[in-house]
Amino acid sequence: MQHGDTLILILLLGLLAAWAGISFRKWLYEPYADSFQPNRITDYNEVPEDDDVVELLIGAGFDVVGGKTKIPISMTLNQKEELYSRLFIDYFAEKEDNLYLVKVARERKPLEMTGSAIRDMLLVYSLLVPEAAGVLYVDMNGRKIKQITFHIEVFE
Repeated sequence: MQHGDTLILILLLGLLAAWAGISFRKWLYEPYADSFQPNRITDYNEVPEDDDVVELLIGAGFDVVGGKTKIPISMTLNQKEELYSRLFIDYFAEKEDNLYLVKVARERKPLEMTGSAIRDMLLVYSLLVPEAAGVLYVDMNGRKIKQITFHIEVFE
């Protein structure tokens, strides 16, 4: 092997090592963003048995297809600080080939039935899963199910 061949081999190995290092670092720090697809929740968690909410939904003609699901959220603040949170969808239900997201009323966080309160609390779920026909808000105290469908007008 000649002196020039050795230099070229060292340069090629250096480039290969740099490319591998950059690829590994990118994979290490960004795997979550590449794999998270919020509009494609297809693996539903198991539906609990002997649950009052499930019984109420089944009694109203819904088929409960999924249990409580956690949706992880990461945010970047000022392009520096990473923040993390999550959203929970209590159940997934279907009726007449339509998918519904189910949120159960919480005593510590009651929902006022006003347009702005419903928007602030439930619109995010409809935007998270746009193929859903709506959100079912289940109030176990009154044993009522409220079906909420959002209609958003976008102006150009």
